[in-house]
Amino acid sequence: MSAQDDSSYDAAREAMVREQIAGRGIRDRRVLEALRRVPRHSFIPAAERARAYDDGPVPIGQGQTISQPYIVALMTELVRPQPGDRVLEVGTGSGYQAAVLARLVRHVYTIELEETLARSATAVLRELKFENITVRTGDGYGGWPEHAPFDIVIVTAAPEHIPQPLIDQLKPGGRLIVPVGPRFSVQQLQLLEKDANGAIKTTEVSPVMFVPLRRP
Repeated sequence: MSAQDDSSYDAAREAMVREQIAGRGIRDRRVLEALRRVPRHSFIPAAERARAYDDGPVPIGQGQTISQPYIVALMTELVRPQPGDRVLEVGTGSGYQAAVLARLVRHVYTIELEETLARSATAVLRELKFENITVRTGDGYGGWPEHAPFDIVIVTAAPEHIPQPLIDQLKPGGRLIVPVGPRFSVQQLQLLEKDANGAIKTTEVSPVMFVPLRRP
């Protein structure tokens, strides 16, 4: 599929940001601008592209989805991305969340279990000229120790419990956002913050429903 941004989608993307995201309380101007600049339709299979800016998840193949735009925005705002941050994303999927983050941070390292999705996301990100995203095919439960520690860890599928390596690979002062709960049921979006001494503060944000975080 072509990742070339099509101006016919511009009005739909602006409406998405205005109504679905800012209209629901997302206030971080950098996050809103990133969502305006990333062509969400480029990350969606051609057969589903008419739904690119709908208020909901969209199938992307391999039993996976691209998350609802508001959820992408909420998770991004909650981790408070800064220009110098290094981010680990577990669950590349379409590559859209990584692209939004890449507009806001120094580098995104993203892991995808499904090789087909990893290849597709890599191709789209390359065509859109994102040079600060590294995609790897593999098991995200173990994180990416070679590039740890990270300022931010973002998990875009739901484990039944938070993998300890992801907590271990978080810098002091770092933030981890993850939906936690049973497969194919309501989960709880949790924000973990690690203080300077390594202690973890956990905040339950809201009920959500994500596809399960799978393992090989």
